[in-house]
Amino acid sequence: MDLMALDIRDPGTFQGPDSPSDDDLATCVHCGLCLNYCPTFRVTGLETESPRGRVYLMTQWKRGGLPFTEELARHIDLCLGCRTCEAVCPSGVPYGRIIEGGRTEVERLRRQPSGHAMSNAVMKTLLPHPTRLRAFGAMTRAAQTTGMTRVFPMGGQLPELKRAWKPPAGNLAPAAGERKLRVAFLNGCVMPVMYPDSHRASVSLLQAAGCEVWFAPGQVCCGALFAHNGDLAEARRLRDRNSAAFGMEAFDYLVVNSAGCGSHLKDFYPNLGPRVRDLTEFLAEVGLPAPKREVKVRVTYQDACHLVHAQRIRKQPRDLIRSVPGADFVEMRHPDICCGSAGIYNVLEPEMSKRILDEKLDDLLSTDAELVVTANPGCQMQLEAGVRRRGRSVQVKHLAELLASAYV
Repeated sequence: MDLMALDIRDPGTFQGPDSPSDDDLATCVHCGLCLNYCPTFRVTGLETESPRGRVYLMTQWKRGGLPFTEELARHIDLCLGCRTCEAVCPSGVPYGRIIEGGRTEVERLRRQPSGHAMSNAVMKTLLPHPTRLRAFGAMTRAAQTTGMTRVFPMGGQLPELKRAWKPPAGNLAPAAGERKLRVAFLNGCVMPVMYPDSHRASVSLLQAAGCEVWFAPGQVCCGALFAHNGDLAEARRLRDRNSAAFGMEAFDYLVVNSAGCGSHLKDFYPNLGPRVRDLTEFLAEVGLPAPKREVKVRVTYQDACHLVHAQRIRKQPRDLIRSVPGADFVEMRHPDICCGSAGIYNVLEPEMSKRILDEKLDDLLSTDAELVVTANPGCQMQLEAGVRRRGRSVQVKHLAELLASAYV
């Protein structure tokens, strides 16, 4: 490769405020144990599409050993940020922190606006503003009824939208029976619009578990999508807003039903992180009352990357599925390999996303499951679109919906 023929920058400029630290980069010993677990390496077989290859690129940019070029920056773009490598790394490389910082630095250095920069601009217009998001959802729902969304490439990716979820009056949902705990609940940004049934089921389960549920007024998007997409400045701004909102009242835990959001809150919010619990983690710990009915269904489970790899939550969701009377649980061969959604990766990198999804669908459909459950809205949307494209009738739901059908 003729590096000097490319769009070259001063090799000493990969030193911005959010660039990966030398200490973080130095933890990688280039052993290669991560390679076959990385979705993009599995698909391409290229060293530059592996975690250690990307760490090497960023290290050399910082040291001045390589110039910053658009061609090499594409290898950072193609990372899903799934953090599978973290879970298998014997050296404890904090790859999630590295790739978010690296992507932020890449966006700072680019001469031309990238897909990441343009998507960040769109997200800033919508995600921190719940009223705008609900209005956008209503317009999209109307467009779906007329078939207008089919003319857009992403139209086929969207689920069939319903009326958006809103917190209850007074921002409080009482416990069913004796109150054991008071928990806060993360409303999130896209989930109330795209998957309102997931929120309804989640809140009902918390109530059934004896929790009073508080919805902090003034809370907004947690910032996870911005951090993953190379805009740590916006992620910090949203962190400040949410920290103030959740600081208004006392609560025992902050429960989150989106794996990406929960991971971001635990890693990025020093004041809230220790009290953050994923819904499955929380329900497995506090327990549910006796189930009310059987749910006869053959079900498989897709591990959301930021639940299994970033939060290391693997057993609890499976225990909850097995607790559902009548459910026949069957595992995929590789349930913890990324489905290719990765926030908005499926929008920015549709070709690579589809190649990764195709491998996942082969695995999923081999189980003959009638239902696949997951714990992240991006995974849910990606898998729904995939099974539709293959003409299969497999249902895709949030795990909370399966549990609610048996327990509430």
